[in-house]
Amino acid sequence: MAGGIGSRFWPLSTPEYPKQFIDILGCGRTLIQLTVDRFKGLCPMSNFWVVTNAAYVDIVRQQLPEIPASHILAEPAARNTAPCIAWACWRIREENPQANVVVTPADAVVLQPDEFRRVIGNALQFTASNDVIVTIGIKPSRPETGYGYVETAAQASGEIYNVKEFKEKPDADTAKRYLAAGNYLWNAGIFVWNVKTIMEAIRKYKPAIAETMDRICSSGDVETLFPQCEKISIDFAVMEPAAAEGLVFTHPADFGWSDLGNWASLHEKLAKDENNNGTVGNVHLYECDNCVVHVEDARKVVLQGLDGYIVSEKNGQILVCRRSEEQRIKEFSQKD
Repeated sequence: MAGGIGSRFWPLSTPEYPKQFIDILGCGRTLIQLTVDRFKGLCPMSNFWVVTNAAYVDIVRQQLPEIPASHILAEPAARNTAPCIAWACWRIREENPQANVVVTPADAVVLQPDEFRRVIGNALQFTASNDVIVTIGIKPSRPETGYGYVETAAQASGEIYNVKEFKEKPDADTAKRYLAAGNYLWNAGIFVWNVKTIMEAIRKYKPAIAETMDRICSSGDVETLFPQCEKISIDFAVMEPAAAEGLVFTHPADFGWSDLGNWASLHEKLAKDENNNGTVGNVHLYECDNCVVHVEDARKVVLQGLDGYIVSEKNGQILVCRRSEEQRIKEFSQKD
């Protein structure tokens, strides 16, 4: 899934060139390229599919030239993750009716790809022999209020657990309670299933979306039909009702995951100097503490005396903002 616009990372990420296509970590690979990299050994390039906004198809082709052009699905309108996933799975079934599918966002970070492959391999084995849905649950390291949670129940098989319930993003007190309880995981939005399983689930819980996908596949008229889909997440559309019926399982995981949704999460993942500054680019800091600086396109940036700031430059647009005020960045970016 590679259709988001990443507005919280302005000016690094813009609607014309969002964060999944940017080398945010300064490692020489964009987030979508890193997403593909971590599946090496599990999935050949010929089996990758990308669903993205129609405006980003050329960027996907440029960054992932080995993916078949017919496997890049261009959404004519953003309809959230349920129609996105449905369209991909309907198309995958046309090529392989027995396919096992891993769904993953293109803009997350995984710092331990070997462990990621091990976990995904376990989940694929489980879905190959069971008519169920598996979600990858991240073992929480802090009482995070920015993620949804998965409440686990009894152990089902090996490292796979039953899911009792999906929980929305909690307030701080609730997040602390989840962490203390020990049976709550972060919902990473990474799902594993057999294509037959998810198609049956969508037909059951969201028949209108399923009917639209049937019509798209029979007529090829994506432009007219896809925007008619209900705008709804896969969590609301399928995961929550399926979990209530005992059809959803989870594999707890700890592979250095982050959804990299904001500058705070980037600061967490970057290597830091002795003053807790994380930087990308030719940056020289003097008497600076607790900053995150991303200026890979600038020839040289010198900063002095800043404490707790975000500094970013991209295409001549510059942001200097207190880290404590980063929730206002979308507002700032809309000013002329």
